[in-house]
Amino acid sequence: MPAPLTLFSLPCAGASAAMYLRWRRQLPPWVQIQPIELPGRGGRLYEAPETTFDALAHRLCDELEMYPPQRYALFGHSMGALLAYRITHCLRMRKRPLPVALLVSACAAPSHQDWRRYADKDSDASLIADLRKQNGTPEEVFENPELLSMTLSLLGADYRICASFHYQKLPPLPIPIHVFGGRADEIRTSKLEAWQFENDVDCSLDWFEGGHFFLRQQEDAFLAALVNRLAGNSVEVSHVHSAALASA
Repeated sequence: MPAPLTLFSLPCAGASAAMYLRWRRQLPPWVQIQPIELPGRGGRLYEAPETTFDALAHRLCDELEMYPPQRYALFGHSMGALLAYRITHCLRMRKRPLPVALLVSACAAPSHQDWRRYADKDSDASLIADLRKQNGTPEEVFENPELLSMTLSLLGADYRICASFHYQKLPPLPIPIHVFGGRADEIRTSKLEAWQFENDVDCSLDWFEGGHFFLRQQEDAFLAALVNRLAGNSVEVSHVHSAALASA
């Protein structure tokens, strides 16, 4: 059995840390899932949210380095993946212990982010259309006016944060990056493969049937792949030398 590991998990735009709670019953005992709640939602509803990507990433980095576990990995889905990437670089600049791996799901590589993706998402109608298109929101949300209003407000704020992201070429990370994608997602293969240029060791790419929320549509298969990637990083990072991009 691999050594115990804490998996810090960041939510996608418009969501809270609750999206990962069910994983606690599905992951093996050596993986301790620790969802990260963002300010202004869930258990942190009454905290002032950040309004820019960099401010949010640095705030989360401040919080994470206060409680460093012995072994940990960072995972994020969509916006959460981009935050996990920036947090890792923030920890590196502060000379703090790095995660054993960075795991990113349904997110184009940082160098392929495009703020225009969020340019026309400034009305309830456009946000609802986007939610419908991604097919990751329960129908109950659309049928409840109060819940829908809260979801749209949060999603709009998160999209503005995503639009404020600016890519800058940084030294490659010395840790593995594991990428997960949905075959029916709009994110092109080349944008996922470009993650390999953000590190100088292992970079893998696992595909699943489904769209942007394949991790729900194919949850069992996804969690099996996630655990497999985490188990493969039970060795010390300094012992990893391969730089090949694997596609499964």
